[in-house]
Amino acid sequence: MGTLLDTTVFIHLERSLRGRDPASARRDVIRQLREELGAHEEVAISAITASELLHGVHRANAANKVAREAFVEMVLDTIPVIPFDLLSARTHSRLWANLAANDIDIGAHDRIVAATAMAMGWSVGTANVRHFDRIPGLAVTGISFSTAG
Repeated sequence: MGTLLDTTVFIHLERSLRGRDPASARRDVIRQLREELGAHEEVAISAITASELLHGVHRANAANKVAREAFVEMVLDTIPVIPFDLLSARTHSRLWANLAANDIDIGAHDRIVAATAMAMGWSVGTANVRHFDRIPGLAVTGISFSTAG
């Protein structure tokens, strides 16, 4: 089993590590993920999460862009990225139809994250548990980071 981390985890992490040098931030990311999930838990992000993180770099103002890009590149160098493949697409189509039939909308990107995790037999690690808890059959792990020090 493993945990597919969603974007909210990295938003919280980036805030908690603001001002840290990349090497120190990388060590703290690894340490905090181990504390939250256990030392032996596999972790990854979906390709859409990588896109969301990179989108944040492109949208950052000049004062924050360099630091944000360094953080995102550290994440992409540290945590494996899982592609959206045919098995994920099949899982996504069933999930999407089920959610639509029940008038539940969690957003296109989060459906992709959830479907990718479900296709792998993994949980989603998120700082937004209430959002992902609305998906039947999805294992959800709440993740909250303390300020690194």
